[in-house]
Amino acid sequence: MLSRRNFLTNSAILSTGFYPGFGMGFERKASLPSKAKAVIFLHQFGGPSQMDTFDMKPNVPDAYRSPYKPVPSSLAGVPICEMISGMAPLMNKVTIIRSVHHEMKNHNSAGYYSLTGYSPPSDDQRLRDSRDLAPAMGSIVDKLRPSKGPIPNFVSFPHVIRDGSVTPGQHASFLGKSHDPFFIGQDPNSIDFKLPELVLPSSFTSKRLENRKEMMQAIDDTSKLIEKSIRAKGIQENFDRALEMLQSNRLKTAFDLSSEPESVRKKYGRTTYGQSCLLARRLVEAGVSFVNVYFSQSIGGCEGGWDTHGFNNKPMYPIMKNHLLPITNQTLPTLISDLEERGLLESTLVFWAGEFGRTPKINNLSGRDHWPQCYTVLMAGGGIKKGFVFGSSDSKGAFPAQDPVRPEDLSATIYNQLGISHKTEIKDNLNRPLPISPGKVIQEVIA
Repeated sequence: MLSRRNFLTNSAILSTGFYPGFGMGFERKASLPSKAKAVIFLHQFGGPSQMDTFDMKPNVPDAYRSPYKPVPSSLAGVPICEMISGMAPLMNKVTIIRSVHHEMKNHNSAGYYSLTGYSPPSDDQRLRDSRDLAPAMGSIVDKLRPSKGPIPNFVSFPHVIRDGSVTPGQHASFLGKSHDPFFIGQDPNSIDFKLPELVLPSSFTSKRLENRKEMMQAIDDTSKLIEKSIRAKGIQENFDRALEMLQSNRLKTAFDLSSEPESVRKKYGRTTYGQSCLLARRLVEAGVSFVNVYFSQSIGGCEGGWDTHGFNNKPMYPIMKNHLLPITNQTLPTLISDLEERGLLESTLVFWAGEFGRTPKINNLSGRDHWPQCYTVLMAGGGIKKGFVFGSSDSKGAFPAQDPVRPEDLSATIYNQLGISHKTEIKDNLNRPLPISPGKVIQEVIA
C-alpha cells in the first residue's frame, strides 16, 4: 500500500521529472538584452531532406531532382516544395539557413549534436547517454535563467528519441537532474490526455499537503538528513517545487487541451505532433522558457521520422507523401500563424531542425541517405529576421556554397536571443569550465 509520505516523495521525485542531483556551478554568467522569452524547438528526428522541403533544385538531373514541384512563396525568388505549400504565404515571416553542415552521419551522434550544440566525441550509432556528455540546451537555460513559481522552465514531449539506444542530449547531464526537462510521455492527441502527476488523490487537500510537508520537515530536521546530504537537499528542494506544481491551477490549465476550441485543434492537426505543437504554444503562454517537441520517437518507418532511405516502391518513399510532408504542411504554418495572431511570435523563437539532411542523389530504393554535409533549418520569431535566407548550397544541394553554419553556431544564436551570452561558462563533470556554446552567433539572421 502506498503511504502518504511515499506518494508525496514520488510526486516530487518521480512523477514530475525533477530529480535530485549534483548540479555544477558556472564560472561566468554574461547577460545580454533578451529578444526572446521562449524557444520552441521542433526537432525533426531522422533528418528532413533539404531538396524536398526548403532548398529545392528543380534544374538538377533526374537522379537528384525531387519528385515534387516547387511553388512560389511570399519570399521573392524562394520557391518551396508543393507538398508544404501551407508555408508559402509565411516565408516572408521566417529565416531559412541553407548551409548547415557537420561530420556526424549516425542518428545518435548527430542527434546529440543538434540537441546540445556540442560535437560528440565520436560518430557512432552506439553513442550512449552519459553524464560526461553535454546538457540539452533547455537544461542550460534552466540553469542560467531559472524560473520562479510552479511553471517548469524546460518541458519536453511526447517522445524519448532513440536509434537503438536513447539519443544523448535530451536532459541535463552533468548539470544535475534538477535541471532535467519536465517530460510528458503521453499522447496529447489522446482523448484521455491528462497529467496524473498533477492530480491529487481525492483524499488529499491542499491543507493536508501542507501538513504533510511540515511533518516531513520535522522528520528531516530530527534525522539531520538535510545538513548531512547534498542529495537530500536536492530532494527537499524538488519536493517543494512538486508541491507548487501539484497545487498550480495555472499549470493544470496550460495542459488542458480540451479547453481549446475544436476548430483550433483541427487546424493544428489531430495527430500526436500537431497536438504537441498546440501544447507547446499553450506552455509558452503559461511562461515556459524552453520546449522540445519531438516529431517522432523513431528515426523512420511507415509512420516514424524523417529517415527516408526509401522503401523500394513508387512514388518516391511514400512516407514523405503520405505522412511527413502533410503533417508538416498542416502544423508548422499553423503554429507560426497562431503565435503571431496571439502576439507571441516576436517573443517566441521557433526553431525547426533535424540532425542532418539527405543525400542529393536518390538511391536505388527511391530514397535519400544520411547527409550532414549540407542541410536546411528554419527559424521564426524571437528577434530573427523576417523573409530572409542565410547561406546557400551548391547547385546540387551537396555542400555549402556560401556562409557555412555549424550546429554550435545555431545554439549560440538561440542563447543570444534569450539574452544569454554563448560565452557563459558552466563546469563539466570534471569541474572544468566550458562555454555553453563553442560556436559563434549568426549576427546576419538577427533583426
